[in-house]
Amino acid sequence: SSGINAEYGGLDVHDVGGYVNAPPRIQEPGIKYLRTTRTLEEGMVPTVGLGVYFGDALIEAAYANPDLAKFMNKDIIEQFRGMGGVRIEDGVAVTKTGSELLPHNVPRTVQ
Repeated sequence: SSGINAEYGGLDVHDVGGYVNAPPRIQEPGIKYLRTTRTLEEGMVPTVGLGVYFGDALIEAAYANPDLAKFMNKDIIEQFRGMGGVRIEDGVAVTKTGSELLPHNVPRTVQ
């Protein structure tokens, strides 16, 4: 459920900007949940996040759907169910020549 978000770094932790002067959202599987469709410009700082969430209603619906349930490990899911979820999010500054990961000194391993 995560990706390039409309949560831009700015005056507020969750400054929005993903839909300003942007083309319509694409409704294709795999990309329809991207939270921005606008062209990124130099100086923008969108977030790029990876998250996993354990929402009871969605879990129960997936368990009940054989097409989805076959991919689910109930023992593992039940260990984490009730904790809410985990999200790792990075700020990425758009530069003239590409991008810069912010901040540079955040640990990237479990050690």
